[in-house]
Amino acid sequence: MEDCKIKNLYNLEQTIAKELLEKYEYPWEVLPHIEEYILKLGNSLDEKEYIKVKETVWIHKTAKVYESAYIGDNCIICKNAEIRHCAFIRKNAIIGENTVVGNSTELKNVILFNNVQVPHYNYVGDSILGYKSHMGAGSITSNVKSDKKLIVIKKEDKEKDENEYIETGMKKIGAMLGDNVEVGCGSVLNPGTIIGKNTNIYPLSSVRGVIKANSIYKNKNEIVDKINQ
Repeated sequence: MEDCKIKNLYNLEQTIAKELLEKYEYPWEVLPHIEEYILKLGNSLDEKEYIKVKETVWIHKTAKVYESAYIGDNCIICKNAEIRHCAFIRKNAIIGENTVVGNSTELKNVILFNNVQVPHYNYVGDSILGYKSHMGAGSITSNVKSDKKLIVIKKEDKEKDENEYIETGMKKIGAMLGDNVEVGCGSVLNPGTIIGKNTNIYPLSSVRGVIKANSIYKNKNEIVDKINQ
């Protein structure tokens, strides 16, 4: 499944987590190691640039964090990030440069690349969001199946009438958004969703499986190529 590989989803120059991501082939393999990486990286950050606000939280001096925001354990908030009113960062979050975490947005065990926007009422858990990806108001990642079974990554090929599968062995995986992905308002990204670079998701969509790069997702039966990509 080439579409799902880290090298085809992300520009690793656009994250402070480059060293971690380079170790793995698929992005969900990174999720169990985010906490450990934050603790290692945090203690090596330049004290002239980052403030250690508590034992396992480092915030760049240029980041703007509203007083009403909650920041839990194991977090790195990078240069010029903005953590807005009533944001809820539970734990294990790497928040890239110029990234916006908005009103009532909740994060847990995530990597947000530089220039990501999750600005309004979003839930992002056990997920990786690529450079300049954007989640519209009320769009969320769902990270656990309703039957609580282990997550399988599924790619459909309707032209060949066949499917590909990868068994992850993991119970919690949210969504992996490639660079420049746009998710429309009110959409749900089901467990194990992979969205390729430069793809747009229509508002109010329920998305699952692997969505190819440079496409427009209208519904599960209508995914069209972008023009002039």
